[in-house]
Amino acid sequence: MAAKWAQKTVVIPAQRRGCHLITPKILREIEGDLSGFKCGLAHFFLQHTSASLTINENYDSDVQADTETFLNRIVPEGHNAPWKHTMEGPDDMPAHIKSSMFGCALTIPITDGRLNMGTWQGIWLCEHRDHANPRKIVITLNGV
Repeated sequence: MAAKWAQKTVVIPAQRRGCHLITPKILREIEGDLSGFKCGLAHFFLQHTSASLTINENYDSDVQADTETFLNRIVPEGHNAPWKHTMEGPDDMPAHIKSSMFGCALTIPITDGRLNMGTWQGIWLCEHRDHANPRKIVITLNGV
């Protein structure tokens, strides 16, 4: 079997601030390509610096809310925060820090045409801005 590649950019509509389960949307967008891979890797790259990607609980939405609460407690925000970068608003620099904490990329194994995640795992887009724009994720599939 020869190795093959597929790549697609998926646009996630603007979300409210917080962590959002996007696995169903991602799977709808890539299922045609994904089904052609027996074994491989799926790489997800978020083209933004004020949002992030992570893998976490896909069942209980309280985990999403608690994660947002945690992030807001450890990264100060507002006009009294110590940040120099404030030209884009008081939520921008905290968003950059939160993005760096979780990161902008994920790699998930592909097995028999499916993302090989645990039962309770899902892909989250964490939006760290109060007034977000649509977010672009470049998805690259590689394998056999």
